[in-house]
Amino acid sequence: MKDTISRPDWLGKPYYSLDCYLKQTFGTKVYRLSLDGGFSCPNRDGTLDTRGCIFCSAGGSGDFAANRANPISVQLSEAKARIRAKTNASHFIAYFQAYTNTYADISYLRTVFSEALAVQDIVALSIATRADCLGEDVLQLLCELRETFHKPIWIELGVQSVHAHTLQEIRSGFTFQDCKRSIMRLHNLDIPVIAHLIFGLPHETRQEMLDSLSVMCALPISGLKLQLLHVLSGTDLASEFARAPFPLFELEDYCQFIVSCIEQIPPEIVLHRITGDGPKKLLLAPLWSADKKRVLNRIHAVFRERDTWQGKYQFK
Repeated sequence: MKDTISRPDWLGKPYYSLDCYLKQTFGTKVYRLSLDGGFSCPNRDGTLDTRGCIFCSAGGSGDFAANRANPISVQLSEAKARIRAKTNASHFIAYFQAYTNTYADISYLRTVFSEALAVQDIVALSIATRADCLGEDVLQLLCELRETFHKPIWIELGVQSVHAHTLQEIRSGFTFQDCKRSIMRLHNLDIPVIAHLIFGLPHETRQEMLDSLSVMCALPISGLKLQLLHVLSGTDLASEFARAPFPLFELEDYCQFIVSCIEQIPPEIVLHRITGDGPKKLLLAPLWSADKKRVLNRIHAVFRERDTWQGKYQFK
């Protein structure tokens, strides 16, 4: 007879989801508010390039963010009003999403981040950025803000892949070594890192995707965002796809693959995303990804079919 241990209490999901982590941490459901702080990116303003990464839309991956013309306080208020029209939400994360959100003068960063953190029902600050935009002055500011407001601050780091040929092809402008150095510096300052990986990038094999995941899981990260590649209208990726189509994940293939990935992730790493639903007005392919609920339901069904959900927590 096998001795068993109880699997973690993940609130009914077969992986440690962000929703579960937030409920365990704050005692209630927490909603993320996507903000646009008016930032640019060194890959767009001419510092490194003017074209951006090949997959990045004109919105700088912030297509669901608020209107950058509005002050942060107004963006927060409007976003909360939309959510409260459907729920009795009382706790929120301020998520600076569009473009590179540490790419600005320190005084400006202090102003916009403080404006968000000062709002009482904002319980955490999440900042999306690049590894090459985390200088010592930025790190010192993050520590200062954490001590001032006594609220957690996370960095969402766009890694995408650990492979040099992929990063060069997608025109990232940084290397994986840049990412690794930033992760270690943030870890040493006790600033949680949520690493972003994209699955399905052109000319990257399934094994290379799995290798990226394995390498990231060996680093001191707190969370992962596993993003299905979207081909969005107006991007250089869309032009490449029209000129020379490359293979994209089909629904069933992706769901099987993502479950294989999740089975390899240490249970303490929080999964902030396991798919993605790009803006429908821009999405060219894969069109099945627009139905996020369907995708998530199928992923959970694959777990049940494999029976790895419970089996992962049994001793031989």
